[in-house]
Amino acid sequence: MPKLTAEIQLRTSPHLHTPRSVEMIMRHVVYAMLPLCAFGIYVFGISVVALLAVAVAACLATEHLCCHLAGRASSINDWSAVITGILLALTLPPGFPLWMTAVGGFVSIALGKMLFGGLGMNVFNPALVGRAFLQASFPVAITGYTPALSASRFTEFIPTTLTFPFLQPPSLTAWITAARVDSFAGATALMQQKFDRVTVELLPLFLGYESGSAGETSAILILLCGAYLAARKFLDWRIPVAMLGSAALAGQAFHLLNPAVYPNGAFVLGSGGLMLGAVFMATDMVSSPTTPLGVWIYGALMGLITVIIRFLGGLPEGVMYSILLGNAVAPLIDNITQPAIYGARKKAKVTA
Repeated sequence: MPKLTAEIQLRTSPHLHTPRSVEMIMRHVVYAMLPLCAFGIYVFGISVVALLAVAVAACLATEHLCCHLAGRASSINDWSAVITGILLALTLPPGFPLWMTAVGGFVSIALGKMLFGGLGMNVFNPALVGRAFLQASFPVAITGYTPALSASRFTEFIPTTLTFPFLQPPSLTAWITAARVDSFAGATALMQQKFDRVTVELLPLFLGYESGSAGETSAILILLCGAYLAARKFLDWRIPVAMLGSAALAGQAFHLLNPAVYPNGAFVLGSGGLMLGAVFMATDMVSSPTTPLGVWIYGALMGLITVIIRFLGGLPEGVMYSILLGNAVAPLIDNITQPAIYGARKKAKVTA
């Protein structure tokens, strides 16, 4: 007669598992960014296609290589490297040289992520680490913005896109003239306002038909994509609300003090990379606080720093630095905003 045996499995909590996985969340973030990629291609042409392809390929190759050197299984299937590559590309000028883009992808993954141990252990947003490196290393190339909606954007690359490594990029003047657009349109709305005191109309600014980075121009589209992630509970909506609200209030305060110099809060919201940074970068689950009060402080701090850099600093944009600084203080914010443990007694005051 066969012997019957019963197997009892003992496991630690949690005993209830959510159907959501890291791969699922990351995949939906990629889905949410696809409209931004498509719009960037529509506005700036085939150079953005190449920019996205090189950035994503560089990030995937670097992560696979780092995993191989560390003697562990490749983690490229979790989609996080794809997100980093897309975000990096969307923060770069449309005509940014492709070889520099590949360098940025390598730095984003190797220094911004794998150096800290991989996904879940990075202190800073990896895409912004790569972009900060590129801005420090190639300051001229990263400010070489091109006009939107050029006539030849689907038939030829922006000349600087195919620049060979370590060679001087070709001048964009002839290309801009051939594209039959005003050369002044090559400056971003932030540059025009800060250096020439020219404020563009708000509607084109929010729709995205202005010069800028490949994926930052359409504030309305970014909000819609972010709303999708918030509705699916894949991002903490409080962070972008706090960051955008703080930036708008700070910008409006500066505007009331000196309307001739500083734009209003609406311009602050629609210009530059504020919307993209607030929705897709500041909300990084790994590098942002987790406490209810902490996320509000974190977002408000980054919005304020963004406006201070824009209005009082030498650079027209400050979103990248504000988010990196926010990432740096996120552990401190988490520490000082920990909610009181239920039933815990307050420490008695020491009396002499």
